[in-house]
Amino acid sequence: MSLNLIRAISSRNSFLFFLRSCTSFTEARSFTTTTTLFSPHLLSNPVSQKLPSATLPSFDFLKESRRGFAKGKNKSKDDSAGGTVEFLDIGPTVKATTNSQMDAAIVALSRELQKLRTGRASAGMLDHIIVETDGVKLPLNRLAVVSVMDAKTLSVNPYDPNTLKQLENSIVSSPLGLNPQRDGDRLIAVIPPLTKEHTQAMCKVVAKSCEDCRQSIRRARQKAMDTVKKAGSSFPKDEAKKLEKEIEEMTKKFVKSAEDMCNKKEKEIKTG
Repeated sequence: MSLNLIRAISSRNSFLFFLRSCTSFTEARSFTTTTTLFSPHLLSNPVSQKLPSATLPSFDFLKESRRGFAKGKNKSKDDSAGGTVEFLDIGPTVKATTNSQMDAAIVALSRELQKLRTGRASAGMLDHIIVETDGVKLPLNRLAVVSVMDAKTLSVNPYDPNTLKQLENSIVSSPLGLNPQRDGDRLIAVIPPLTKEHTQAMCKVVAKSCEDCRQSIRRARQKAMDTVKKAGSSFPKDEAKKLEKEIEEMTKKFVKSAEDMCNKKEKEIKTG
């Protein structure tokens, strides 16, 4: 056989082999669109062409999954950027703090009014007196029991009879104008009637104490309002207006309470 003939036959066989390979590759590619495995062994194996197409996911499915993942990722960024902002509810804290401060002002007013003597005996009228015994200063009500014997008389019974002298001196030196007398192991203090001058002076003190209490209550109100303003955009406007209204109502309530206490005390002073 001549060399040219051999080359022609070899070329023909190579061309046929190339055609078969192209055909097999085309068939295999149609198969791999429904599978995730792509190997020369499966393409050259005729049995593999008979496998059910639903056994494995396709390359197209993986491609779409990657696209979907990318879209989902971008969407999550958008959601995070446009998410809702959580607001801080300062209402309960502001109201509790304001109520505590206003109540403290009322308590302080009550103590001041108890220091003022009226024409009637009151067990609490001696509570503010400070007694020094054995180098220690203590309120009188920590050293003795004060009770009302009648509308004009107080009884002071010390826990320790040895402190009777110190109790007497402290009551005499107080601005109440009392002159207690010893009765065994106790003191008897008669409440003298108030003079006109003394009555007028006491009423002025009551008015001053009432105004001081009102100022304390208003300062507590202003602190609460400043706290609401400082919250700014972190607190909803509707909630801020509602809270400010509640603070105003709280302020009016405590101011009225202070005025009622002072009016009652002034009446006691004038009527004796």
